[in-house]
Amino acid sequence: MAHYQSFAAPAEKVPAAERLSALRKLMRTANVDAILIPHADEHQSEYLPERAERLAYVTGFTGSAGAAIVLADEAVLFVDGRYTLQAKGQVDPALFTVESLVSNPPSAWIAERDGPLRLGIDPWLHTIGETKALDRALSSRGGALVFLEENPVDAIWPNQPPPPLGQTRIQAKEHSGQLASDKIETMQAAIAKAGFDATVLTDPASVAWTLNIRGSDVPHNPLTFAFMIVPATDEPVLFVDRRKLDREAHAYLRQMVTIEGPDAFAEALAQLGRADKRVGLDPALASRGIGDAITIAGGSVDPFDDPARLPRAIKNDVEIEGARSAHRRDGAAMVTFLHWLSRQAPGSVTEIAAVEKLEACRIEMAIADGSELQDISFDTISGSGPNGAIMHYRVTEASNRTLDGGELYLIDSGGQYLDGTTDITRTVAIDEPIGQMRRHATIVLRGMIALTLARFPQKAWGSELDPIARRPLWMAGMDYAHGTGHGVGSFLAVHEGPQRIARTGKVPLHAGMIVSNEPGYYREGAYGIRLENLIVVEPASDIAGGDTPMHGFETLTLCPFDRRLIDPELMTSDEIEWLDAYHRRVAGEIGPLLSGDVLEWLNEACAPLQHKSEAS
Repeated sequence: MAHYQSFAAPAEKVPAAERLSALRKLMRTANVDAILIPHADEHQSEYLPERAERLAYVTGFTGSAGAAIVLADEAVLFVDGRYTLQAKGQVDPALFTVESLVSNPPSAWIAERDGPLRLGIDPWLHTIGETKALDRALSSRGGALVFLEENPVDAIWPNQPPPPLGQTRIQAKEHSGQLASDKIETMQAAIAKAGFDATVLTDPASVAWTLNIRGSDVPHNPLTFAFMIVPATDEPVLFVDRRKLDREAHAYLRQMVTIEGPDAFAEALAQLGRADKRVGLDPALASRGIGDAITIAGGSVDPFDDPARLPRAIKNDVEIEGARSAHRRDGAAMVTFLHWLSRQAPGSVTEIAAVEKLEACRIEMAIADGSELQDISFDTISGSGPNGAIMHYRVTEASNRTLDGGELYLIDSGGQYLDGTTDITRTVAIDEPIGQMRRHATIVLRGMIALTLARFPQKAWGSELDPIARRPLWMAGMDYAHGTGHGVGSFLAVHEGPQRIARTGKVPLHAGMIVSNEPGYYREGAYGIRLENLIVVEPASDIAGGDTPMHGFETLTLCPFDRRLIDPELMTSDEIEWLDAYHRRVAGEIGPLLSGDVLEWLNEACAPLQHKSEAS
C-alpha cells in the first residue's frame, strides 16, 4: 500500500435510483422543478473534502469537475472532455444522460429547454457569476432561481462526514520569499485604490498565500479551509476552526489577524452590510450566499478580482528558485523509477505496484537530499494500455492491470515539497512499441517542443498559445480534449489560476507564472500518450530585428523522454537540437544526485538523437 494514496475500489455501486427518488421528494416539498448539484464546496475548491462530495454521493461520478441537474423525470450529468470516458464507466446510463460541461453547461442547457423551470440551488455552493448566468437562462424561458435554505443532498445524506480538521503550519520566509504582513499591506492598498471598504478572500489558496500558512484539510493540497475579510484599513479577520491551529500557528496568526470561528462568518458579512460598506467580491470565486448576506443587510457588492490571485500566480525569485530545486529532486526520483521500470519484465508489474515504487523513489530521494516529501500533489494517474486513454484515470484494486509487452504506459504524477510543487507526465513503451505508437508519440513530443520554444508578446493570453502545441497534432489529424496547460502553485494547489494555456485561457501570461505544457493523444480502448513538463514564463527580452519585447519559457521539469517512442525522421533539425540540449541539461543537473546503474541509464537515455541517415 502506498503511503499517500489509496487504491480501494468503491465498496458498492452508488444507489443512485434511491437517492434520486429522495431528492425528487424534497423537490416537491420545496416547490421546485429541478435542483442543481455542483462539484463544489463553499470555497469553490477543485479537490473537495469528503463532506462536500455531494455530486459523487448522488451520481457515482468521482471526477474533479462536473455538475448534475435532477428533474422530476430525468437527470443530466455535465462533465468536461477529461472525464467523458470515466463518466460512462461510473454513471448508470438508465438514470443519467451525459452532457458537455464546456460546450453545453447547465445555463446553456436550461436556456434551450421549453417551458418555465423553477431551479433550486444552495447559494453557498454557486458563484455570483454562475448564478447570474443561471438567472439569465431561466428568465429567458419564464423560470426562476430558487435559493434553498438547506442543501438538498445534505438532507438525504444520513452519515455525511464532518468538516475536516487538518492542522495548520507556517510557511517560512525562506520558502515564501515575502512576509505575510507585507502582503496584507499591499492588498489593503489595492482595496482602497479600487474604492472598496473591504473584500472577502474565499479561496483557501489565497488565504494560505497571503498569511504564509499551509494546511491539510484536503488530500494532496496543503490548504486550510478558511475565509478572510480584509478591510481597506484595520485588521483582517480570519474565520477558521481553532482546532486547526496549534499554539505556534495561533500565536503567529494573531500578530496579523483577528481569529473567529466559522460560525461567526455569516454575521460578520451582515455587519458589513449594516455598516453600509462597499465590498468587492470576485464573481468567479465568491458564492452568491456571501454576496446576499452583505446586500440583504444593506451593504453593496461590486466585482473585484481576488487581490491575492494574480500576485500568488506570479512567483517571486525565491519561489522560482525553490521550484528549480524541487524539480531537480523530483527529476532524480523519476529517473530512479524509470530505470527500475526498464529492468522489469513485461507483465510483471501492475499499475498499483508502479505507483508505489514511484512514491518510494520520491520519498527516498527527498531524504537523501536532506529534505522531506510533504505529500504527492495529486493521485497518480497510472494507466497501461487502454487505461492510459482515460485522461484522468485513477487506478483501483478493481481496475488494476499489468504493464504488458507491446503496450504504452502513461504515468502522470507530482510531489509536494516545502520549496515547490511538481507535476510531470511521461509515456513509455513496455518492451517495443508497435503500430502507430512511435509516430503518435513523436507528434505529441513535437507539440510540447513547439510550445516550449514559443516567443510571445508580454500581454499574450494562454488561449493564443494553445494552438501552438496543437498544430503538429492538427496537421496529422489528431487532437486532445483537454487544455494544454494549467497554472501550478508554490507548495500549494497543483491546479492554480488564473493562468492557463487553453481555449478558455483569457488571462495574460506574466513573467514568473508557472504553467504546465502537456499535449496528448488518446486512442480509446488502445492507449493514451501525454508528455508534460512544467515551464515558467521568462521576463521579456528583445529579438534582433524586432521592436516588440517577447516573453519565453524556461523548462523546470528534468526527466528524459523514452527514446523508443521518438522517430527523428518525423522531427525538424530545430526540434532535435532542442531535445538534445534538453537531455544534456537533464543529465548535467540531476546526474550528480544519482550513481551506479541509475546514472548509467540516465546517460544512455540522454544521448543525442540520430537521424536514420546519420546512423547508416
